[in-house]
Amino acid sequence: MKNLPKIALSLIVAGVFAHANASTITLSTGYSEAGAQSSAAAYQSVVNAAVATPGAGYGSTSVASYDNLNNSSLFGSNSNIAFKSVINFGVSASDAGAWSFRSGVDFGRGGALFLDGVALDFKSNDMWWAGNYNNGSQFLSGSSALSAGNHTLSIYGLEGCCDGGQQVQFKAGNNNFASFGANDGLISAVPEPTTYAMLLVGLGLLGFTARRKQPAKF
Repeated sequence: MKNLPKIALSLIVAGVFAHANASTITLSTGYSEAGAQSSAAAYQSVVNAAVATPGAGYGSTSVASYDNLNNSSLFGSNSNIAFKSVINFGVSASDAGAWSFRSGVDFGRGGALFLDGVALDFKSNDMWWAGNYNNGSQFLSGSSALSAGNHTLSIYGLEGCCDGGQQVQFKAGNNNFASFGANDGLISAVPEPTTYAMLLVGLGLLGFTARRKQPAKF
């Protein structure tokens, strides 16, 4: 067990710097015959209930890129789908400011877009973006001023059939829109102060152990 402090320190360092160059994306789906909802909160509630027990043809997985995703290619079913997408990303101090988001979807029964638990947009009409953003009624979008730190974008939607490809994009400041994914250049998590404290404790433990191993000097 003499290497335990070094192993512990390695794990802490890995936790601090893991996923330092990309957002993390989780797509979850479940069966639902629910129709159009009257509010963003209603979509959130209905979808959360459906994905809690996905069943055959539905599921939950981490994805490398949010570009042209659908349930049928991931899990099998192409009808009566409740979609929940959660994107965790970090904003550096240099990128703090105005951010915009848009989600090209196939939600035949509508859907909603949330940022850090606050609704940015919801629509109850039949939405199918068909690969373009020319018609604002066919996709979800919103803007917000983001501070440096960790943020979460969530998309909820209901689809009756046909399950077309979907996309979620972001724009920081005056930059162009880009899709969330493994190459988006975003940091997935800005380490919290408690994480840095754990790193300092690990360094102290390693130093203490090394000092104990030094031979006594007379």
